[in-house]
Amino acid sequence: MSSHTAAPTSQRELRRVAAATVIGTTIEWYDFFLYASAAGLVFAELFFKPAGPQFATILSFATVGVSFLFRPLGAFLAGHFGDKIGRKAMLVVTLILMGVATTLIGVLPTYAQVGMLAPVLLMLLRILQGLSTGGEWGGAVLMAVEHAPDGQRGRMGAFPQIGVPIGLLLASGVLALMTGVISPGEAFLEWGWRVPFLLSFVLIVVGIVVRRSVEESPVFTEISERKEQTKAPVLQLFKRHWLLIILAALTFAGNNAAGYMTTGGYIQNYATTPISEGGHVGMDRTEVLLAVAAASVVWLIMTFAAGVISDRIGRKPTYIIGWIAFLAVIFILFPLVNTGNVWLLFLGLSLFAIGNGLTYGQQAAYFAELFPASIRYSGVSITYAIGAIIGGAFAPMISTWLVATTGSAASVAVYIAVVMCVAFVATLLLRDRSDIPLGAEHEEVQQQGHFVWEPATRY
Repeated sequence: MSSHTAAPTSQRELRRVAAATVIGTTIEWYDFFLYASAAGLVFAELFFKPAGPQFATILSFATVGVSFLFRPLGAFLAGHFGDKIGRKAMLVVTLILMGVATTLIGVLPTYAQVGMLAPVLLMLLRILQGLSTGGEWGGAVLMAVEHAPDGQRGRMGAFPQIGVPIGLLLASGVLALMTGVISPGEAFLEWGWRVPFLLSFVLIVVGIVVRRSVEESPVFTEISERKEQTKAPVLQLFKRHWLLIILAALTFAGNNAAGYMTTGGYIQNYATTPISEGGHVGMDRTEVLLAVAAASVVWLIMTFAAGVISDRIGRKPTYIIGWIAFLAVIFILFPLVNTGNVWLLFLGLSLFAIGNGLTYGQQAAYFAELFPASIRYSGVSITYAIGAIIGGAFAPMISTWLVATTGSAASVAVYIAVVMCVAFVATLLLRDRSDIPLGAEHEEVQQQGHFVWEPATRY
């Protein structure tokens, strides 16, 4: 059965969609991870120093978390307009919002220059990043998945997903270049950290040009032609699918909590804080950033592999393999980091990246297949945002607090393992819907059969 009634997307347009979603998502997440890495490396010193070394770090990571609280608002707004006026327009809007916020962070005065105004402005710009991220992901994955031919949704949906590890690779690589070559030592603290934020402006221009060149999603085009846009998509979503939102959000929370060990700046901070300042490892900044950048290549490969594999064996079996891979390595990650050896740090992060990819690459297709066409943008965006809050919002801050309280990183491993187990159970309770048609004419079929205790829907 066809996934939509619109004419099949040409191979040329498929390549253009893949490029637009991966480039746009890369830029969006470069900005996001840049902030998280800077929060772990320099923001405590530059914006929160009067709070003292340990509490300044906690405050710095709190700003990472605060933006997650605004993701649902971004998801609500982008979902509402994405279901009413289209996927494409919202993709351009979210990209501009993120780029402006990131560029402005690069010119912010520090606490030493303007006092309390500095952290307040930093927080406001971080909130704008959160609004943007909340809306961007849903649009990018739907553009990719709704254009995909039958049997290739996992593969096409993996393109916006690999933008995330590429964004981490870029952010870590540019920061490593600054700390190791262009502005080492005190120069990085004085001005070097600003350059990667200012570079965002150039990337945004490229992203907008690419995204504007893509055709609207065929599923949304079909909805528009039928004049079937939902008046209040968010209300319909919560009225009919609240339990689905909770369980699907929990599946993402496990990946997000684990992923933010590296992407949220926690490992960078844990590995580089000098022992004289209460740190546990005291490694060189540039070495750690390079190890994170190299491990993100493994994450990229496994993310794309997960999308392709999920087209062969289903989304749910791919997730289960990923959760097992994650749980197999969570308790050896910190012992490897604690050696202070950069190669063992890279090994630990790379092993971790296998599970990270296998629970992430198929997510775009998996979420798109869960929700009916008329409220799909709202469904995937809001579920993603809620999962991000539960899992990743305060994972770096909680981890910092756990180590400060217990004196051991083993407590962090236990915390992450518990969140993963909850996600594992949520995965088992949802039905695999890899073959469901996505077109607007199949709305009735899309509304039912989400849970394993319900009768399976035939399609």
